[in-house]
Amino acid sequence: MSDALTRPAAAGTSAPPRPNAVVAVLALAGIVVSLMQTLVIPIVPELPTLLHASASDTAWAVTATLLAAAVATPVVGRLGDMIGKRRMLLTSIVLLVAGSVVCALADSLVPMIIGRTLQGLAAAVVPLGISIMRDALPAERLAGSTALMSASLGVGGALGLPAAAFIADKWDWHILFWTSAALGAVAFALVLLIVPESKVRTGGRFDLAGALGLSAGLVALLLAVSKGATWGWTSGTTLGLGTAAVVILLAWGFWELRSGQPLVDLRTTAKPQVLFTNLASIALGFSMFAMSLVLPQLLQLPEQTGYGLGKSMLTVGLVLAPQGLVMMAMSAASAKLTQAKGPKVTLMIGALIVGAGYALNIVLMSEVWHLILVSCIIGAGVGFTYGALPALIMGAVDPSETAAANSLNTLMRSLGTSFASAIAGVILSQMTTDFGGHALASENGFKVVMAIGAGAALLAFLVATFIPRQKTAAAAATDGDREVETVGAKA
Repeated sequence: MSDALTRPAAAGTSAPPRPNAVVAVLALAGIVVSLMQTLVIPIVPELPTLLHASASDTAWAVTATLLAAAVATPVVGRLGDMIGKRRMLLTSIVLLVAGSVVCALADSLVPMIIGRTLQGLAAAVVPLGISIMRDALPAERLAGSTALMSASLGVGGALGLPAAAFIADKWDWHILFWTSAALGAVAFALVLLIVPESKVRTGGRFDLAGALGLSAGLVALLLAVSKGATWGWTSGTTLGLGTAAVVILLAWGFWELRSGQPLVDLRTTAKPQVLFTNLASIALGFSMFAMSLVLPQLLQLPEQTGYGLGKSMLTVGLVLAPQGLVMMAMSAASAKLTQAKGPKVTLMIGALIVGAGYALNIVLMSEVWHLILVSCIIGAGVGFTYGALPALIMGAVDPSETAAANSLNTLMRSLGTSFASAIAGVILSQMTTDFGGHALASENGFKVVMAIGAGAALLAFLVATFIPRQKTAAAAATDGDREVETVGAKA
């Protein structure tokens, strides 16, 4: 296994008196933050009516969160390494609560977008939590704890959808955001009371120019990708933003390489273990989005189409909820496999399981139980991969760069998801069938998207083969014993 999971906590830190409580609180914070990603899904079709705006304008309630999360994740991660991970974790939760309250009070588009932007700025909670675990927990607890924390992203999304659908169906939609605010307040209080602050900090000067450059490049890129279908892929706006993204990111990279204290240490990200882990993360993010796009549509399309199941949004949430439980359960199995074989093997096995789930979905998609089975298989694979990714990253970077490196890895997964959304949207808009005068995505269109999801998972597997081999826990222990014997013999 990687050094990060075999060495003791960094100097200057001590194991917290209640490691179980620390892990539980950090995982809860991750789940609470991931809830905000699925919070608005049940009410997206109704937002134009609720906010008295056009559908194209209300789409910004989703896009704003995506852009804010992309910008905040690497910046907050770097600040966590510099001035304190727990401090930035608490700041992120405060932003989540503030955004939830703004949305809960909103009855028009502008405050809703402001609130959703604030919620997006809290996206770095999971990588910050993983980094705190590295600094605070005993070495033997780290693999399982980071796997659970990483899986909290998927767990919160899977469990939040049925809860959000139920609340939206039974009560006023503002209750969704009041609930989010209340959960955020609970998470804040528990982190404040239980989670220790790490003494592992880099200090130094914040790279403001690097932060602005990366933010501008990411916003331009994600706007082009997420709005390309609406604006037209060959429109001047889309092409202009895409070109601007390339130019800005190249200039940003040049600046970062020359900076003495860069926002992102590109030399560290060029290490084979970090580079190929991040590339695999993009492919996995791409692959995992296909499920969240295809399965809900198959469940909700009318039965008269011949392939839709005609279910409500609440049923969709209940069908997808077991996936979150499987993901949580597999995080423990992921940790055991990582300890025995190393995180590289865990990542490769997880990618194959995800690919197998999509392949199975191509032939099993006509019954509700088919989709439950498929989502659970894919969820199991995600549980393995999400547990392996932070272990690989932490095994290659210095403790003082943990938060920034984990945040960048989280960003890579988000970029993969954004690209998948754009490509899948094009496919489903082109491969349609006529239903009562309306164009609906065809059955073959869904199968093509699932095949691409399987292909992306296999690509992640192939990329992972280039990750350098790490020592397992057993091998590290054996090496340590040999060193002791050698010293004893010399003595």
